[in-house]
Amino acid sequence: MTQIDPTAPSLVATDIPIVSSVAALGRERRAWLVDIWGVMHNGVTPFASAVEACQTFRRQGGRVLLLSNSPRTGAGVIAQLKQVGVADDAYDDAVTSGDATRVLISTVSDKPIFHLGPKRDLPIFDGLDVRFSSEDDGETIVCTGLFDDTSETPDDYNAMLQGFAQRGVTMVCANPDITVERGGQIIFCAGALAERFETFGGVVKLAGKPHSPIYEMAFDRLEMLLGQPVPREDVLAIGDGAKTDIEGAFGAGLDAVYVASAVGLGLGGGLDRAALVGLFPDPESRPIAAMTELAW
Repeated sequence: MTQIDPTAPSLVATDIPIVSSVAALGRERRAWLVDIWGVMHNGVTPFASAVEACQTFRRQGGRVLLLSNSPRTGAGVIAQLKQVGVADDAYDDAVTSGDATRVLISTVSDKPIFHLGPKRDLPIFDGLDVRFSSEDDGETIVCTGLFDDTSETPDDYNAMLQGFAQRGVTMVCANPDITVERGGQIIFCAGALAERFETFGGVVKLAGKPHSPIYEMAFDRLEMLLGQPVPREDVLAIGDGAKTDIEGAFGAGLDAVYVASAVGLGLGGGLDRAALVGLFPDPESRPIAAMTELAW
């Protein structure tokens, strides 16, 4: 359970209403920006109520753009959605941190790049003119995750990250998420390594949520889908990351709905007033509602 910060401003229960349906909040919007992992699936199984909610919204004329901090490209994420079993008609397209990070990679492609992450993430470099290097020769790190997120933690990378920081190497982080839940287990993401790298004095560049580049890319994609620019008030952001989805939506001028997950509440944690106070202590940057799951 999330701990309450005793120094945080007090909230009343109605400040962030806990609702069971997104319909009243979302049906009049023209588009939703929906996080994937933690909202649409848990890495193994689709969330049926979330899939149905998105399908219903789309049948009523809305557009659903999936907005993910995955280091994969949008095309790669869509392929993964098919493998997990998320229905194709639940969304219109996907924009990812991987897509936005490719722009950052292109700005450092003149330097030898050390890829820190699993081989499955190599498609992030497809079509880019990059020169890969060893750990000893790398002048830029592109971090997409841990080499083995099933058994490793950021502690396993302390020596490597300290060495890079001492050499003044910059990290491009392709996934700002610290952790995600995969099939009932919490695993570390690239953001955890970036956070550790900064503690050693390293410099990190990010483009995914909550940073602006991915939102600029998302609104460009929405304009393509709808054939015209979309006002911020016509878009609802939905996500389970307080520091990524909700903070990012607030920074982009969007209303947001928080969906509870183990990332914010811990495995087995419940959604209640105490949890919301801990997650969103600042009443000026809070979601308009919270849900235990995305549902119509």
